[in-house]
Amino acid sequence: MGDRPRFRRVRRSLLATGTAALTACAAIAVSSPALAATQGPCDIYAAGGTPCVAAHSTTRALYGSYNGSLYQVKRSSDSATLNVGVLSTGGYANAAAQDSFCANTTCVITVIYDQSGRGNNLTQGSGHWSGPAAGGKDNLAYANAVPVTVGGHKVYGVYIAPGTGYHTATATNGVATGDQPEGMYAIFDGSHSNGGCCFDYGNAEVSGNDTGNGHMEAIYFGSNKSWGSGTGTGPWIMADLENGLFSGVNRGFNANDPTISNRFTTAVVKGEPNHWAIRGGDAQSGSLATFYDGVRPTVSGYNPMSKEGTIILGVGGDNSNASAGTFYEGVMTSGYPSDATENSVQANVVAAAYTTYSLAGLTVGSRISLRATTACCTGDYLRHDDADTKVVISPVSASSPAATKADATWIVRAGLANGSCVSFESADKPGQYLRHSGFELYLNAGDGGSLFNSDATFCPHPGVSGQGYSFPSVNYSDHYIRHYNFTVYAATDRGTNAWDTPNFWTADVSWIVASPWA
Repeated sequence: MGDRPRFRRVRRSLLATGTAALTACAAIAVSSPALAATQGPCDIYAAGGTPCVAAHSTTRALYGSYNGSLYQVKRSSDSATLNVGVLSTGGYANAAAQDSFCANTTCVITVIYDQSGRGNNLTQGSGHWSGPAAGGKDNLAYANAVPVTVGGHKVYGVYIAPGTGYHTATATNGVATGDQPEGMYAIFDGSHSNGGCCFDYGNAEVSGNDTGNGHMEAIYFGSNKSWGSGTGTGPWIMADLENGLFSGVNRGFNANDPTISNRFTTAVVKGEPNHWAIRGGDAQSGSLATFYDGVRPTVSGYNPMSKEGTIILGVGGDNSNASAGTFYEGVMTSGYPSDATENSVQANVVAAAYTTYSLAGLTVGSRISLRATTACCTGDYLRHDDADTKVVISPVSASSPAATKADATWIVRAGLANGSCVSFESADKPGQYLRHSGFELYLNAGDGGSLFNSDATFCPHPGVSGQGYSFPSVNYSDHYIRHYNFTVYAATDRGTNAWDTPNFWTADVSWIVASPWA
C-alpha cells in the first residue's frame, strides 16, 4: 500500500548495513526441500497441490527435510556475518549460535532465507519512500529483540519498528504475477502493531513504487483505518491490494472482519481470478475462521489483478515504512490453497507450540530494582531524581535513606504499547512511568496516548554484555536504556550524541534485575 510514512522525530543514528554487506560469510548454505517423514507447513501445501514458492522463518524449518540456513545476522563490532541454521533437519533455529556470535555486541538480521530452494530471499528494503538508514534504505531488524519459545526451544522473531523493512532484491522465482492464483500465511505478534502504513507480508511491486490498483496482494496486519477496517478498534487482518487495505469486497468497513490480537496470530490471504479470501486465527490453539470469501473489488484495476511477484515484509509496496509488527514465519504458494489445506497448516502451527519466552525476575506486577553492571558503577541503581523528572543512576545501599530506596524501586507492568514487552511504573509515584523523550529518560505521568505508551515501553532481552538484561525501546529498537555520566538515556552505539558513544556501551546497556529496595 502506498502512503507517506510519518515519523514523530528524526532518528539520530542511521543503520548503515546494506545489501552490499553480504560478505564471504554469506556463501549461502540453503538446502532444497525433499520428501521427509516429519511434515512442515510447506509439505502440507505441496500435498494439497499448492506448493510453496517462498518460505521464510527465523524460528523453524518449514519443510520436514530442510537443514539449511534460516537467516543471516551481522554484528556491529566487526561487521562479520553468521548464517543461523537449524538444530536438526526439519527443526528449530539454533538461537544459541546467534547468542554466542552476538555476545558483547549487537546484531541485525541482514537476510531471511527462502527455504523453498527458489532463492526468494528477503534483504534490506528500499523504494519510493526513503528509509532512515544509509542511502535511503530501511533499517534492519535487531536480531535479539523478540525471543520466544517454539517447540520448547528459544528462538527469535523479526521485530519491525517504524523504518524497518525487507524485500526480495532481485526478480523472484515462481511467485504469482498478473492474475495467477496464490496463497500466503504468516504468524505475527498480535500484541505488536500500529496504525502506520503498512505492515505487510506478500506480493508487491518490483520497482518499489506504487504502480496502480491490483499490483499487490499481501497480508496486512494493523489498525490503519485509512482505506478499510473491521469491528472493534483493531488490529485487523486485511489484504493490501495496492491503493487500498481491504477488509472485504471493497474499501471500507466489513463487519465480518474482527479485531484479532492473539499473542501469536495466524493471518491468511489468498487470491485467484475474481475470487479472494481473508482467514485468521489463534496460532496457539483452535482453527481458522474466514473473514471474507468472495469476488474481487468492483473498482477498476482489481479484476483482473496485475500482481508483480516481488515479496515484501514490514512495509508497503512503495516502501511506506511507518508501520510496526513482529513476524515469525510465512510462506507464499503457487495456486489457490483449499481451506482444508490451510486448516492442516494451522494445526501444524499450533503443534509447533509458540509461547512467550520467560525472563526471570521480570514478572508483571513484581517490584524490582535495576543495578548497573559497568565496572565503575556496580553499586549504582536506576532511579528517578527528586530534584526534577530526570532519571539517573546513583549509589543505593542498606544505609541509604528510605526516600532514595523508594526512588530506585520499580513495578514491572505489561508494556503500555506492546503487551509482550514491559513498562516500569515508579513504586513511590503511582501512575508515573519511565519514558524517553528526546532520547533522555524521565519519570512522567501516563496520559494514555499512543506516543507516551510507546515511549514508556521497552522490550527486554538477555544483556548485550552477557550480564542481566538490556532494554531497547519499543519504538526505537536500536536505542537502549543506557547510563552515561550518571544520567540515563535511550542510546544507540553509533549515533551523533555524546551518549551514543560505543565506549562501554555494551556494559552501560546491561542491567541486573535486583531485589527491590522498597
